[in-house]
Amino acid sequence: MSSMKPLNVVFNILYLTVLVVQPPLMLTGLPICRSSCGSITVNYPFGIDDGCGAPQYRKMLNCSTDLFFQTPSGNYKVQSIDYDKKTVAIYDPAMSTCSILQPHHDFVMTDIQSVIIPPSPDTVFALLNCSIDSPVLNHYKSLCFNFSGHSCDELYGACTSFRLFHLLSNSSPPCCFTGYDTVKYMSMNILDCTHYTSVYSTDTLKGVGPLDWLYGMKLSYSVPDTGCERCTRSGGTCGFDIETQGMLCICSMSVNSTRECAAGSVADIAESHTLSSSLQTLVL
Repeated sequence: MSSMKPLNVVFNILYLTVLVVQPPLMLTGLPICRSSCGSITVNYPFGIDDGCGAPQYRKMLNCSTDLFFQTPSGNYKVQSIDYDKKTVAIYDPAMSTCSILQPHHDFVMTDIQSVIIPPSPDTVFALLNCSIDSPVLNHYKSLCFNFSGHSCDELYGACTSFRLFHLLSNSSPPCCFTGYDTVKYMSMNILDCTHYTSVYSTDTLKGVGPLDWLYGMKLSYSVPDTGCERCTRSGGTCGFDIETQGMLCICSMSVNSTRECAAGSVADIAESHTLSSSLQTLVL
């Protein structure tokens, strides 16, 4: 009986040693995250495949032949993503511009999109061919402004598409340069304007004519702090559990995943080696 106790201790120590050196937990069904779509690099917090990136940005991007930003009002082509400045430039293929006039529609974002990735302050919405009864020309006229020294008359004068409004009325119809909050809370029907276009990086457009403006929108996004840096330092890709939305570190095609990949940091390797050596010494 006395010999059984040391034997049990040895077995317990060997079991602990196995726990120390075993690889990360194998989780099935994890996505393999694509890192690009067309010419656009897709990094955290964004993801193309479900379960990739941060859960707050889930299903916001769609990759067909090009990368698109999805909102309730439609799909907007992603022109660029600046990960240093945390901005995304998008373009609405159905939006009127200086060269083409298209049927009007509203720009609508989800509540969470409006909070974590709204249009930047230097994105301006131009409401065109407005009625004299439009709220932005009356009670809410303070919402209209000129930007970088430009006025609405320039759009009607320089743009082939918008010049039509001038010809039909024999004058320049009322219009309004405004910010995102205006179109967020008031639809085009409420605004009583037939069309809109949007321009971004307006602080760089002083002295630049409408033909050369940057048409589209610039979105400013925030990056959630989920410990992603630890994962990427270990060679993994940050993702999340599609059921619990808890953070996951997707390590390889073999879908092994933890907070960090198998190698871990130098400190973690040293710590595991020290513990393993101590257990071996205890066994001896």
